[in-house]
Amino acid sequence: MTKESLKDEKSLYLKIHDATDFILLKTNLRPKCAVALGTGLGGITKIMDVDVSIPFEEIPGFGVPTVTSHAGELTVGTVEGTEVFVLDGRFHLYEGYKPIEVAIPIWALKTMGVKNLIITNAAGGLNPLFRPGEIMIINDHINFTGENPLIGINTDEIGPRFPDMTRAYDKKFIEIAEAEAKSLGIRLNRGVYIGILGPSLETPAETRMLQLLGGDATGMSTIMEVIAAVKVGLKVLGLSVISNVNMPDAMKPIVLEDVLLGAKAAGPDLIKLVSNVLKRIMEIEEK
Repeated sequence: MTKESLKDEKSLYLKIHDATDFILLKTNLRPKCAVALGTGLGGITKIMDVDVSIPFEEIPGFGVPTVTSHAGELTVGTVEGTEVFVLDGRFHLYEGYKPIEVAIPIWALKTMGVKNLIITNAAGGLNPLFRPGEIMIINDHINFTGENPLIGINTDEIGPRFPDMTRAYDKKFIEIAEAEAKSLGIRLNRGVYIGILGPSLETPAETRMLQLLGGDATGMSTIMEVIAAVKVGLKVLGLSVISNVNMPDAMKPIVLEDVLLGAKAAGPDLIKLVSNVLKRIMEIEEK
């Protein structure tokens, strides 16, 4: 390891601990669960009993989202009695952020005692059986971004250099989500999420390729956060809201407004589902 790389790792630890120290001074709550919200999916904060909301720009080491519908706040509070951190907005590689910068909020959550992460996104459907406004549980992913937040990190202080990704998405959490969706009468799909770099959207030929690779939905987020979460031992549940469905032989122009409409349509179901899942996860934690 070179002196420069050691300096970079020390800088990373300082950023993580500066962020956690700043946040913990703002609240007496110590949630074990966190929710990371994607494009147009900020509605869950409206049903929270909020203790404090902190703009990302005030938190050391955090960036500032530049994407429409990302509030850019860390909200701390309770959802039906369950303490939770909510990352309302995220950072994307296509905004110019480095993979490790995308990972810092996840590692800060871990340092503050979080054990469980529910991560959501708005995604384009690749599976022709899906419909806009439906929700897909992510049971696996393909990292097609060409990036990784763990490059250059070689220390056990954060986690193993070669984390096992065969169970990136917790099977028990998937079972809980499916059971809760059934009880709520919510149609829930399962599938593989393919993360791409963006910000340009897929051509028909690229869409066909992603389908052939085994993808059921695709988007420009989530992968960096999940890899970062697995590295530090967080249990992860991934939920994609299908904002549109891509048919390579009959592609329609895709605009952000359509993505937001698809996310909005699924919002009420997603809020109810996440709320119930959080409650079930904490019941397990308390046993």
